[in-house]
Amino acid sequence: MKNLLGLLIGGFLVVGAVSCSEPPSRTSADAPDSTKENVNAPTKETSQTTESDATSDTRKRQIESDTRAREERNNVTGGDADRADADLESQVRGKLEANLPASQLTVDAEKGDVTVVGTVPTQEQLSKIPTLAQEIKGVKSVKVNAKVAPAQAAPNKQ
Repeated sequence: MKNLLGLLIGGFLVVGAVSCSEPPSRTSADAPDSTKENVNAPTKETSQTTESDATSDTRKRQIESDTRAREERNNVTGGDADRADADLESQVRGKLEANLPASQLTVDAEKGDVTVVGTVPTQEQLSKIPTLAQEIKGVKSVKVNAKVAPAQAAPNKQ
């Protein structure tokens, strides 16, 4: 009976740990689902929708509010350099979203090492990714696996 109880509790813990894993931070719903996924150029419609969402006043205020709250919490706890991976992912994603409209990026962080994948519409935006990510306290390194992929016309459906 004890073995069965231990097995059941162990099973619940494994299922709970797997189901609680957080998805990566993405700048848009059309960004890659993971940092290991291949990326494709967005359609012009998708790119325009992403850009309009990222540049809306409501979204800018939300990103600024999230950033201030995280900075205040980290200043209080003294955790400026040692940040939770989810906090880094979210804050880097917000920084990229606010400064690189029409991008479709996914951010992953592990112990301060940040990986960014996806697409941006211009080479200029691609070159800004490391600088913007390094502005976030706790980012130790930035690996950029994103590519330049200008929006393409949607294929005609006949």
